[in-house]
Amino acid sequence: MKSLTDTYELNNGLKIPCIGFGTWQTPEGDVAYESVKAALESGYRHIDTAAMYGNEPSVGRAVKDSGLKREDIFITSKLNNSFHGYEATREAFLTTLKNLDTDYLDLYLIHWPNPIKFRDIWKSANAGSWKAMEEFYEEGKIKAIGISNFLPHHIDALLETATVKPAVNQIRLCPGLTQDELAAYCKSHDILLEAYSPLGTGKIFTVPAMKELSRKYGKTIAQIGIRWSLQMGYLPLPKSVTPSRIKENTDVFDFTLTNEDVALIAGLTDCCGTATNPDTATF
Repeated sequence: MKSLTDTYELNNGLKIPCIGFGTWQTPEGDVAYESVKAALESGYRHIDTAAMYGNEPSVGRAVKDSGLKREDIFITSKLNNSFHGYEATREAFLTTLKNLDTDYLDLYLIHWPNPIKFRDIWKSANAGSWKAMEEFYEEGKIKAIGISNFLPHHIDALLETATVKPAVNQIRLCPGLTQDELAAYCKSHDILLEAYSPLGTGKIFTVPAMKELSRKYGKTIAQIGIRWSLQMGYLPLPKSVTPSRIKENTDVFDFTLTNEDVALIAGLTDCCGTATNPDTATF
């Protein structure tokens, strides 16, 4: 990967820019609008949002106001936990299109596999959601469909009825949290790993080893973390609301971490916390 516009190829042939701009915990309104606008001005062409984030309208407005062609921006959103099942997913997706003021999405994900509302029927609820998403995919309203926070048993259950294989699994991946078994499972099924919270929601900035690597490479800790994510084969989704940092986080293509340093970062166990268990999450 040599630039923000270099791409991974999904299992349906769709090209996806190798770094996405994350908007989790970015409030609706001016903050979301200005941060997405700054990201697009900095060269990002991949924007990640979700109905659950509550900021789709501002994300869509920033895309519209960017002056860029819609087809030059890759937009992802995700199904809210309250809308699993066939009919509810159709309704939720159309609302997302309206919020983003777009005719199609590049990627649409089931956000969580086992929300508390559907805990007793999660398999059938996911199957219904996936059927609705497959229909929108066949109609061209979604260019690719995928999942988020799914573990192997959730994917196995989905594949029992799916006719389209998930293109992406967006999970928490950051220094010291590599979810090796899940990562290997996804790779064996040709499902791209997207890394949310690739900087551990800020936790890596206090890690002594990351500070030392920053000095060694003459790069910020954030740049080290994003570069590591790319070298691990992930698609990172860094987030910031500060224009200077948004721009700084794009400067990750002029250096390469040694294999030893990639392994060192991967082994920083628990420096960024753990992933939420989707089968016990209380939302």
